[in-house]
Amino acid sequence: MLRRTKILATLGPATDDPEVMDKLIEAGLDVVRINFSHGVPDDHRKRVEMLRDRAQAHGRQIGVLVDLQGPKIRIEKFKNEKIQLEEGDKFVLDGNLGTNDGNQERVGIAYKALPNDVERGDTLLLDDGRIVFWVESVQGAEIHCNVIVGGTLSDRKGINLQGGGLSAPALTTKDRNDIKLAAELKADYMAVSFPRTAEDMHEARRLLREAGGYAGLVSKIERAEALDVLEDIIKASDAVMVARGDLGVEIGDAELPAVQKHIIQMSRDLNRVVITATQMMESMIYNPIPTRAEVFDVANAVMDGTDAVMLSAETAAGKYPDKAVAAMDRVCREAEKQRKVRVSDHRISSKFERIDEGIAMAAMYTANHLDVTAIAALTESGATALWMSRISSDRPIYALTPHVETRRKVTLFRGVYPINFKPESSNHAQVNRDAIDELTRRGAVREGDLVIITKGDLMGVGGGSNAMKVVRVGDMVEV
Repeated sequence: MLRRTKILATLGPATDDPEVMDKLIEAGLDVVRINFSHGVPDDHRKRVEMLRDRAQAHGRQIGVLVDLQGPKIRIEKFKNEKIQLEEGDKFVLDGNLGTNDGNQERVGIAYKALPNDVERGDTLLLDDGRIVFWVESVQGAEIHCNVIVGGTLSDRKGINLQGGGLSAPALTTKDRNDIKLAAELKADYMAVSFPRTAEDMHEARRLLREAGGYAGLVSKIERAEALDVLEDIIKASDAVMVARGDLGVEIGDAELPAVQKHIIQMSRDLNRVVITATQMMESMIYNPIPTRAEVFDVANAVMDGTDAVMLSAETAAGKYPDKAVAAMDRVCREAEKQRKVRVSDHRISSKFERIDEGIAMAAMYTANHLDVTAIAALTESGATALWMSRISSDRPIYALTPHVETRRKVTLFRGVYPINFKPESSNHAQVNRDAIDELTRRGAVREGDLVIITKGDLMGVGGGSNAMKVVRVGDMVEV
């Protein structure tokens, strides 16, 4: 059984050995994430180059997602690297303090506008919510706080405002430079951190296109205020990431499960790809097997319809990167056996605005109600395969395309598998035969199987799919 849910794994020091990369690919890797929050451009170039070299050696297409750092609201450093805070302590976040001058009473802040964004009564959460401050007053560049939840506070920990509302722009100067690097690397996807509005995504797309990049845009939903304009942000994106770290800190952990399900459902309803991320198998940074809670977490995301599940430090810096991918693969496959994952009423009563979308929906309805073995979607841009992948099904969708950019892009689509296919003839009957021959050669279908073929009358024209045909392997007789 082919796994439909895609596995996205972050590259880092733990994956820099080609042998480790080979193991990740063999374990089931589909897409890699390059985290621009860490490392320098040459690190990223080397990792992408090695990934594409090893993927080619394995005969695989593996997508590349680059992740912009975005605005990082952090404290600065302490003279002695860390301090211990107790409940009831007074503490000051001081915008005028030197970068390395933090002490037991105060510490500097990297984001100098923070005092303008908070007021008495606000709650600040540091180090992913492990430490909690209540704002007593704001005096110029100083935020005077009471410690509500104490603990060890060390250098450069992040700051979140409970409920959201920080004014930092989504795209920093670093991000604007990194967008040029994304274009240079020919990234397939580019994730935008902390977008507040659809305009943030539009601006990122404009800058990427100006730099010559063709990547799909991924909006990382991690600000509380993004939930107020969620539909607009999703429509401005090609894909959505449920970034549960900062989002969970801002809205509270108890609200996060329902919000995750809502984001996944809305993304699918709007025909966008959706990724579930953050701490999915975090215990595997140090352990060779996941916890039961992590197994449930991954399985629930799969059953909710996520396109991809993501590994972060588990692969970038963990002790068992290939085992983390293998564990995720194992859990996804089992979750996909559940009936609710294989049936769909997606847009069953909707009207379609485009012919190629109607063809995609008809193909999947037929596949789910006829004993079809596979769907062969001849595609230029991948749009038809994307629409098909919104329908829950256990039928594999093969995206047959001559374009390497399209083959890499569909690696993130649930249930879609890329195949390099360039028809030698413009004769439609011959193209059908060639497509079936390619699937047969790869072992995807065999004599007597039913296959759905979708394509356009005008070969080589994007968005032109206007035909669907059901054929039987071996006789090519229309059913």
